[in-house]
Amino acid sequence: MSKDKIFIFDTTLRDGEQVPGCKLNQDQKIVIARQLDALGVDVIEAGFPISSPGDFKAVEAIARVVKNATVCGLSRSVEKDIKCAADALRHAKRPRIHTGIGTSDMHIKYKFNSTREKIIERAVAAVKYAKTFVEDVEFYAEDAGRTDNVFLAQICSAVVKAGATVLNIPDTTGYCLPSEYGEKIAFLRDNVVGIDKAILSTHCHNDLGLATANAISGVIHGARQIECTINGIGERAGNTALEEVVMILQHRMGQAYFTDIESKQLNRMSRAVSDMMCMPVQPNKAIVGDNAFAHSSGIHQDGVIKNRENYEIIDPISVGVDHSSIILTARSGRAALAFRAKEIGFNLFKDELDVAYNAFIDLADRKKEVNERDLKKMLSSMFKVHA
Repeated sequence: MSKDKIFIFDTTLRDGEQVPGCKLNQDQKIVIARQLDALGVDVIEAGFPISSPGDFKAVEAIARVVKNATVCGLSRSVEKDIKCAADALRHAKRPRIHTGIGTSDMHIKYKFNSTREKIIERAVAAVKYAKTFVEDVEFYAEDAGRTDNVFLAQICSAVVKAGATVLNIPDTTGYCLPSEYGEKIAFLRDNVVGIDKAILSTHCHNDLGLATANAISGVIHGARQIECTINGIGERAGNTALEEVVMILQHRMGQAYFTDIESKQLNRMSRAVSDMMCMPVQPNKAIVGDNAFAHSSGIHQDGVIKNRENYEIIDPISVGVDHSSIILTARSGRAALAFRAKEIGFNLFKDELDVAYNAFIDLADRKKEVNERDLKKMLSSMFKVHA
């Protein structure tokens, strides 16, 4: 059975940087872009060139240094925006202009004070103009999640005819349920004229905590590009998390799909983005959170010590984490205590372990967590080292 490649479109430097307080300087953007290129992403959305001179220069600089990935610049369906994006991308080995317009009745009426017919005209004109600069043009239908599917298929058909190579179907407000978003992608797959000439792309926001689920549902129903960010950062509640979709595809859907992401770099990439953007990763964040491979329950600790797969479906090494963590708390059992004691040189016999465990529980009841220094001090006062 042949596998379908899922293209990974990273928008950390564009959508991710829209988070308040996460502004990066040009040098930081170049560092992240190079790391994303090494990570194996297919497309790096480097910024929104028309938005500021600084963003233009950053996109231009990234276009010069990225060796493998397509470099993409965002624009509205405005000629000045598109020309600016093209200028910023002129040194890219693989340039892409990402242009589009709102397509929901909400946006058409209240944002553009327009009609469906005029929106289609603007979309087609934007794609045609972008095609005069680059071959690779992605069209985004903003607020596609709340757009009528029949109209969405009409505008997508029109822009494909105009030359669009990628159709971005954003759930801009994080509105859709996975079943709804999947059905939307399937409808477009079956009803867009010329769909064989374009790639359907997901761009899901996390307002209801469904961004990753929606992106995966999109893939199942025909999308072949996922737009995402490192750590899921982005507007409001954030975007689809790159590390989550990559590991879902690898571990749950690997018989049907693949990506070119070097997953062992995910933890390092997560830390780099977190540090440079001053955006902490929540400890319980899937894949890259501090607690993703940490165990404090005695039952879980015993199971992991016996066989990691009892409680871990992902090998931490596969995402760049050295090992699982056995965290000593008042919920830990004898197996965890013996395991951690052995790590620091105390090979305890059963009777010694019983004595040590009583002292350990007393200590753990007074502390949230018993760290290595606490444990070594306690055991040193009780036993000699028998390695």
